Amino acid sequence: MVTDSFLSLDPVRLLDAVEAGLGSGARATGRCLALNSLENRVYEIELEERESVVAKFYRPGRWSRDSILDEHAFIAELAAAEIPAAAPLQLSNGSTLGEASGLWFALFPKFRGRLLPELDDGQLQQIGRWLARVHNVGVLRPALHRLTLTPEWWGLESIKFLLASNSIDGQLCARYERGVRTLVDRITPLFVGTESIRIHGDCHLGNVLWHAQSPHLIDFDDMMMGPPVQDVWLVVRGRDVEANRQRDVLCDGYEQMRDFDRTTLRLIEPLRALRMIHYAAWIARRYQDPAFQRAFPEFGSYRYWLSECEDLDNQIALLT
Repeated sequence: MVTDSFLSLDPVRLLDAVEAGLGSGARATGRCLALNSLENRVYEIELEERESVVAKFYRPGRWSRDSILDEHAFIAELAAAEIPAAAPLQLSNGSTLGEASGLWFALFPKFRGRLLPELDDGQLQQIGRWLARVHNVGVLRPALHRLTLTPEWWGLESIKFLLASNSIDGQLCARYERGVRTLVDRITPLFVGTESIRIHGDCHLGNVLWHAQSPHLIDFDDMMMGPPVQDVWLVVRGRDVEANRQRDVLCDGYEQMRDFDRTTLRLIEPLRALRMIHYAAWIARRYQDPAFQRAFPEFGSYRYWLSECEDLDNQIALLT
């Protein structure tokens, strides 16, 4: 569900919400920079007499108030454990979550860092230790209002929505559905008994900023309950010999701070396939948003779904 207030969020309402949220006479200069985000509306706001802040307006209908506060609580626990993560600011209402024009929003301190497209062995060990510390906090309690990463959620619920919304090209619909159900049937037993804790959920290198030679985790919007290996494989996404070596290096660092069940590395290809299916459904759920239509102009076409079917067939072949 997307609302007009979300699609047409204008600078006046945005700045009013930020100033009210900060309270104490905080004033914005009027300089407002939209940051790269398809899922939410995210802006850097320049303020008078204090550091700029980042304002995040959550997409309506995705998360409840309680599920967003689960996200904020996890980040606060990481910060209390001295693990670098972008923690939301407390607002004038006493919470980290505000509401304006029917939209939930949060404010974050501006953080400066750089993205690294590749990591050397020292950085892989460092991020392994850092992820272990994140998971040491994640295991302390569940996120009661967050989803759990399972083949049913990312696989079956996704295909159910794609079919109901007629998003798949008619010539390929049966083939794609058959592929999803075959995949889910094969991988579901692999998840039985697997540890499920609070994880970042989308821990690719685009969500890791490096500052003073240290990693800093941003964007917990996909925080979920799931297997720790989900965060590990997204840092090293390849499947060739070098990628396997790099994951071993990362896991060596991880195991300096927390035990890691290396048998769960068998879930990497199933998780990769589920991410592909979930991603297609994610686009379909938001395709009424003009930003998604611009970003994915071929979505729904025969060419798009042929590529998805072929990729899914390849993933199934890897599991045989």
